[in-house]
Amino acid sequence: MAKTAAELIKEAKLQAENLTPVQVNKEVKQGATLIDIRETEEIGSIGKIPGSVHAPRGLIEFYADESTPYHKQEFEKSNRIILHCASGGRSALAVRTLKEMGYENIAHLDGGIKAWKEAGLPVE
Repeated sequence: MAKTAAELIKEAKLQAENLTPVQVNKEVKQGATLIDIRETEEIGSIGKIPGSVHAPRGLIEFYADESTPYHKQEFEKSNRIILHCASGGRSALAVRTLKEMGYENIAHLDGGIKAWKEAGLPVE
C-alpha cells in the first residue's frame, strides 16, 4: 500500500532523534554542526540560524557521500550533525536517509526554523 508524505514523515520521526530548539542551541554551542536543508529561496525569505551550513535536501546524499566530488567536509561521520528545515518534516526524512548511509550521531530540529523562531532564538 502506498504511503502519504505525512505517513513517511511520521515514521521517520519515530526513528530519528527529535531535538527541541533549546537542545539544538546548546549542542551547537558545544560544537555540533547544524545543517540547513531548506531550498535557497527559503533562506532569503525566512532567514537562517547563525552558524548553520546550507546543504539543500536535493543534494544531501551527494554532500554526505565521501566518494562523490560534491562531498562537503561538514558531513564528517564522526561529528555530531543536526539537520533542520522549515518545520521538521524534510529534516526527519533526511536523518533516516543519512542513517542508511552510515551516519550514527545525527539528529534533527523538530519543528524546524519555525520552532526555533517561536522559541525566541536568533535568526540572521
